[in-house]
Amino acid sequence: MSSTLRSSPCPSLLLKSRTIAHQRKTSPIPARLPLDRWRHISAYGYTQAKALVYPKHGSPADVLNLHTHSISPPHTNLITLRTLAAPLNPADINQVQGTYPTAPPFTQELGTAQPSAVPGNEACFEVLSAGSACKSVGKGDWVIPRRTGLGTWRTHLQVAEDKVMKVNKAGLKAEQVATVSVNPVTAYRMLKDFTPLKEGDWFFQNGANSGVGRAAVQLGKMWGLKSICVVRKREGVEGEALYKEMQELGATVVVNDEEIMENGFGERVKEWTNGGRETLNLALNCVGGDAGMALAKTLDAGGTMVTYGAMSKSPLRVGAGMLIFKDLRFVGFWVSKWGDRFPDEKEKTIDEVLGLIRDARFKNVPMVEVPWSYETKKEELLDAVQGTLEGFRKGKGIFKFGDT
Repeated sequence: MSSTLRSSPCPSLLLKSRTIAHQRKTSPIPARLPLDRWRHISAYGYTQAKALVYPKHGSPADVLNLHTHSISPPHTNLITLRTLAAPLNPADINQVQGTYPTAPPFTQELGTAQPSAVPGNEACFEVLSAGSACKSVGKGDWVIPRRTGLGTWRTHLQVAEDKVMKVNKAGLKAEQVATVSVNPVTAYRMLKDFTPLKEGDWFFQNGANSGVGRAAVQLGKMWGLKSICVVRKREGVEGEALYKEMQELGATVVVNDEEIMENGFGERVKEWTNGGRETLNLALNCVGGDAGMALAKTLDAGGTMVTYGAMSKSPLRVGAGMLIFKDLRFVGFWVSKWGDRFPDEKEKTIDEVLGLIRDARFKNVPMVEVPWSYETKKEELLDAVQGTLEGFRKGKGIFKFGDT
């Protein structure tokens, strides 16, 4: 009589298999994320990035979109960057609107359905990886755009090594580095390049609580200059707080934009300048129109008014007497053009200002941080962009990038 032999499982293995089966039945299964929430760096080194893009000029609310794309590993002289901070400047908005003299190119390099551009001109980036031919920067370095028009309102980008400038990040915050190349450099060059100023001399400026104005006040104070600073009129406690803040930054005299239009204002200026015996040879104008000319009228003969903005959108009406009898000079300054012409001088100026920030001798403009992580929605970003167009703001808007 034949018998069939059947092998029995080992008791310990049987217990283990039952335990695993029980765990599978009772443990929750993680829900699968929607595809639009997936983010990764693949085994082949591709980085997934997001960028605000626009396919045509127009109102930011109408033309800006949030586009997702992939960046391949860098090679030769290319570097892959992660954005740490990027400010929202009025000029950035003007580029989107199509009213600025320069604009980033419309391309399909990011895989957009239509040729599109990325707004933004300033930023602080961290180098994630670099191609084998890169010599000036490496992983972990901080860099800023060498020229305007790079397109900085995005989480990541890849550019040639020579498109950026390395900065010494020691003792600095990303937002300080991200905002150094426009406003502080503009103020620095206008005080240095247009008329000789010595300790004790005066300069006159409107838009004094802007980024450029605050920088000019601080630099002027360091260099022994006195300043008359015009701010927009604010009532009550808010106005008093602004006056106090400007004086703490270093302003000698603070007045509002209505006062400078009053009859007899020139006599007040004469009183401040010791009966006109102290030199007032420089005015910095970002407003234009009659308010801008109010500055020019107070200048000494041979003085210079430098215009770097036109917020009123009104022309300067220069009287012939100012040219003939007072021999005043009216010039313009555009820091983007200057930086392209004098890149080495621009780098030196940036290094000097960053040194002042590092030594706590220079304060940044107040900022309103706009968090940007991988989950941030387009609407949140567009709300921040729209806020840049509003009149009174608590500070400069700046994208602060988190987990991207």
